[in-house]
Amino acid sequence: MTSEVQTGAFAAVGGARPESKARSFARLGKLDVYDYYPSIVVALAAVLLPLSRFEAAQGWTLGLFLAGEVLVVMAMVALDDVTGYRDGSDAANYGPNDPLRRKLRKPLIAGTLTLREALAFAWVTAAAGAVLWAGAVAVAPHRPGWTLVLVPVLFVVALQYSYGVKISYHGFQEVFLVGLGVALVLAPYGLVAGRFSWFVLVLAVLFGFGPLMFGVYSNTNDIPGDRAVGRPTVACLVSERGNAVFVGVLSAAEFLLGALASATGAAPWWFVVLMLPVTVLRARQYLTGFRPGDIMTARKQGFVVHRVSTVLLVCAALLHGAEAAA
Repeated sequence: MTSEVQTGAFAAVGGARPESKARSFARLGKLDVYDYYPSIVVALAAVLLPLSRFEAAQGWTLGLFLAGEVLVVMAMVALDDVTGYRDGSDAANYGPNDPLRRKLRKPLIAGTLTLREALAFAWVTAAAGAVLWAGAVAVAPHRPGWTLVLVPVLFVVALQYSYGVKISYHGFQEVFLVGLGVALVLAPYGLVAGRFSWFVLVLAVLFGFGPLMFGVYSNTNDIPGDRAVGRPTVACLVSERGNAVFVGVLSAAEFLLGALASATGAAPWWFVVLMLPVTVLRARQYLTGFRPGDIMTARKQGFVVHRVSTVLLVCAALLHGAEAAA
């Protein structure tokens, strides 16, 4: 299958390489999809105020953690492409009728990288990420016991998303997408704050909802390919109507979590009001995806919703810090 895919891809451009190796590696690492990386900004906002108490060690810890996070996530998505290439799901979702510009997002399918190159890239970035995370722990001003467990578990589990034990192939993809976002906020926060916070947990869960909510729209689009290789996403396991209900419930749950946090005191009373723009945008995304059935446009809207949500979560963390410091 490898030679056939490569031959077809390069034939489409007259036998010439369509882009540089560096660009292909950047595509393999999905550097243009950066929506997990602002987790570090959420963690920073939760400890930044008052500024007089912010220490250089905290800045170094967050910087090292972010650099490691980028590399670990790059390794995770590269291994996902390796598995998708090997089992044929990417070939099904990026079939012969797709334009080359779309295929290039999958360098193995486009033939711009070999399987050996992709695996080498994944393991090198994973190893470098591990070193940087170890450095973050070493220079951290605090090392609560739970963070010393969370960081290595996060590293190991991230690489098992669709490689190794293949978490996403055993019915846990949706849980993983949220959980990864949660851990990427809580781990650096714990290292620089030295404590656990229910409010930061709420921020972390809502941050994790972003990748989940454009993930479930992707799954809706990828049903044929995922079913063909036995990848049991919710979209594959239930009916079309059942999937629409599932996504609707998740959309409502995002709002309800903020409302519950405000009602119980886990978050300030104003938190649910601050996050209302996200609820409005999420409703728009749902109607786009399941009324006219434009799933891919709804998926794109999900990136916007997540980015708006992240900005509001950062604002909430800063406001909460300012109130506490006053």
